[in-house]
Amino acid sequence: MEVLGIILSLFLLMFFAYRGFSVILFAPVFALLAASLQGFSVMPAYTELFMAKAVTYIKSFFPVFMLGAVFGKVMEDTGLAKSIARAIIQGLGKERAILSVVLACAVLTYGGVSLFVVVFAVYPFAVALYKEADIPKRLLPGTIALGAFTFTMDCAPGTPQIQNLIPTSFFGTNIYAAPISGIIGGILIFMLGMMWLTHRQKKAQANGEGYGVHTLNEPPELNDATLKLPDWKISFLPLLTVLVVNFVLNSVFTWDPDLLKPFQAMKLPLTAVAVKNVVGIWSLIVALICGILVAIAFGLKRMPEGGLKKALNAGTIGSLLAIMNTASEVGYGNVIASLPGFKDIAHALLSIHIGGSPLVSEAVTVNVLAGITGSASGGMSIALDLMSKEWLAWAANIGMSPEILHRVASMASGGMDTLPHNGAVITLLAVCGLTHKQSYGDIFAMTVIKTLMVFVIIMFHSMTGLL
Repeated sequence: MEVLGIILSLFLLMFFAYRGFSVILFAPVFALLAASLQGFSVMPAYTELFMAKAVTYIKSFFPVFMLGAVFGKVMEDTGLAKSIARAIIQGLGKERAILSVVLACAVLTYGGVSLFVVVFAVYPFAVALYKEADIPKRLLPGTIALGAFTFTMDCAPGTPQIQNLIPTSFFGTNIYAAPISGIIGGILIFMLGMMWLTHRQKKAQANGEGYGVHTLNEPPELNDATLKLPDWKISFLPLLTVLVVNFVLNSVFTWDPDLLKPFQAMKLPLTAVAVKNVVGIWSLIVALICGILVAIAFGLKRMPEGGLKKALNAGTIGSLLAIMNTASEVGYGNVIASLPGFKDIAHALLSIHIGGSPLVSEAVTVNVLAGITGSASGGMSIALDLMSKEWLAWAANIGMSPEILHRVASMASGGMDTLPHNGAVITLLAVCGLTHKQSYGDIFAMTVIKTLMVFVIIMFHSMTGLL
């Protein structure tokens, strides 16, 4: 009966999220519903457990959410992101239309531009190219999803996306963890995704289907005279800055291990236990600040008067919704984890001993929670907050590196997260002016591919021991 109360709570959260209701409001509602059904006092569960865990998450990751959103907004408003997208898409041409859209999304995502900004930056040029190549527009969301939501989001070592950063604070790793596994997984996802989309294109063409007649959110005709975008080589510099600075601070620069001691002596709440647990966050904060400054330096003259203030404010305000959504999901997960009924669920998940390692248990747990919450970062944060210590201890007992735990968690978070209620999926379809019925099938194909690749990587590591 206790487990049924948790399942009911999870179902209601997923249903309301799918219907578009804010998880900031309804995550605590359904967490407290589950708590009350198992005899917990509602108000202490809310203020002392739900809010405490949500605040802990905000303390750790809000700077990254905020600076990432600001960086993306500056890249968008200066035209730098569109310049890169145009150069790649026009450079490869209509003969390789699908490939060019995927690569444009991948370059921007790996350079630190948020997934939502990538969608807006790439869409106008992708539409123009699909029209010219007479490829059905309904295939476009799946193409953008492959480029932005998969291999450069959580597989590629060094990607500055939040899905690759979160495991660093739990496992003491860095964003380059398990590079061989990440690269192989990313290549396989890219290849299988391209094979699927190419097959779909050929099938549509064989049936005589072209771009189609569309009126919703169709962008105007694009030309260089009206766009006046900066040179792509200049536009690429902010992305390169983020990648280089992040690499240097993670892999070259040596952080003083005693930096935290004065703050630990103050007995401040929520202080990190060791420098290695926050180096990834510190490095990305500095890298994003440098990227923002470079983007402003090269793009400011292209912004209208007051445009910089507008971009900075919009990015900052926009980040609040993202961090609060994820923090609410983390708070929800911790309330559920405190309930007696969760012990049976946790025991079942930890009892998955396939391969004799914690990797399958971790992959299943992260995938399921990401699917339920409709959020890669939210689902992974809940899973790691609840069970990372057990997985680490299990890995230590068998001599397994925390690096592979990091990579599997990151990749699994990007598995079933893109179910129909996922915010990025809903935004992508809205930007493209298409419906779930028209285009979600191809997005779901990407979801299946990236979910399966997590288990392929687990098998690869089990057979070779390579990271």
